[in-house]
Amino acid sequence: MRPEFQDPKMEGDTFSGLANGTQLDGKVLQTFQKSFVQVQNILDQNRLLITEINQNHESKVPDNLSRNVGLIRELNNNIRRVVDLYSDLSSSFTKSMEGSSEGESNGALRSDGKAAKENPLDGIERERNGKRNWLGN
Repeated sequence: MRPEFQDPKMEGDTFSGLANGTQLDGKVLQTFQKSFVQVQNILDQNRLLITEINQNHESKVPDNLSRNVGLIRELNNNIRRVVDLYSDLSSSFTKSMEGSSEGESNGALRSDGKAAKENPLDGIERERNGKRNWLGN
């Protein structure tokens, strides 16, 4: 049998198990879990549909074979739903990562109170202007 989906370890309303310390809101994780459960349910249903389609095909009974037309349509619709769910998940994940990275910085604040983004090239420029290359020579 398939393993059951397990909740990630949550601390408060954030999940801190991601690489580089990025934290996700608990609501985002609940949305992901809900979508993954929906996908798994559809895939389970597809497995049953495929089993029935195969049995109907092997039986070669005309009524069963004509029933396969509807079953295959249902299977195709389910596959479209899974693709849509994964697409939505991908978009949600991208948006949540963009949202979390907007609040991350080296702690500096701009004059408007928002977090200032650190330019990763600043240190390189300082080294170059100080006649040092990136190796420190």
